[in-house]
Amino acid sequence: MAQPAAIRPGPVPRALGWLLLVAGLLVGTAAHAAPRLVTVDWGIAQNLTAMGAAPIGVGQIDGYRSWVAGPRLPSATREIGLRSQPNMELLSQLAPDRILITELYAGQADRLAEVAPVSIVDVYFSHGDGDSDVWDSTIAAVKKLGRIAERPAAAHALIARTQSAIQKQTARLPADTKPLLIVQFVDESHVRVYGDGSLVAATAERMGLDNAWQETTTRWGVATVALDRLARISDARIVVMGPVPVGVTDKIADNRIWQTLPAVQHTPPIYIPAVWSFGGLPSASRFARLIADALVNAQTKAPAPDAGWPNAAPEA
Repeated sequence: MAQPAAIRPGPVPRALGWLLLVAGLLVGTAAHAAPRLVTVDWGIAQNLTAMGAAPIGVGQIDGYRSWVAGPRLPSATREIGLRSQPNMELLSQLAPDRILITELYAGQADRLAEVAPVSIVDVYFSHGDGDSDVWDSTIAAVKKLGRIAERPAAAHALIARTQSAIQKQTARLPADTKPLLIVQFVDESHVRVYGDGSLVAATAERMGLDNAWQETTTRWGVATVALDRLARISDARIVVMGPVPVGVTDKIADNRIWQTLPAVQHTPPIYIPAVWSFGGLPSASRFARLIADALVNAQTKAPAPDAGWPNAAPEA
């Protein structure tokens, strides 16, 4: 009996070929999906979100929305509990590829590592001695986050956008601006002063603005002092940065120490909403815009959009 002829496979139909190609691309994309990142730190969350690589989980999201004021976290980003003590069960449910912290939360590293590998991305402790330039450290942190998120091009784009935004606001500044004394009220008798080592002071420096506070600061670039310490500084313009604690607005209006400060008597203070001073590059752009708006409005005597004391919570 004659054997049947062998069946030879014919050419793959063109439509089927395209389907196979698309399927292969989808499989490749899934195999190289962006890492699922979680962070307890708002500055890290801010930078990642600005890169288009928002974390899937963040600590104390309500606080982020009130204090950081942008960029907004996606609605899909999940709450993971306190920054200082994240909920381990929630973290496990999210199944992150990596958990990102700063040195401030290093004590949690071993516990967090039970869920996923932990990476420290820090600005203020990046070199271990506290003497590194905060601006350079912020740029380095953004680049590191870009590598971790597998978005290096987005990280460089964020850096470029920030530099461009600062240059744009710098061009708007009045030519005769006095040195700035940037403060934030702790209560009616004490302020937090931003000096060398703080992100807002570093941004002001890049705008060509002088900082009137030349005394020592913590490694975060701030000093908490009584109001009368500011009496030593006369040739300055005070910038009050929000949020103002509840009740302080009324009390400071009758505070004799505040009213007799040379910097207050010689030049009216200006007020800006909150800037997350422990944040990343979006905070730098925000500060540059707010301070330029305030100084321009003060010069023209036009009513500022944020005139008067800043609100307790910054706008989004």
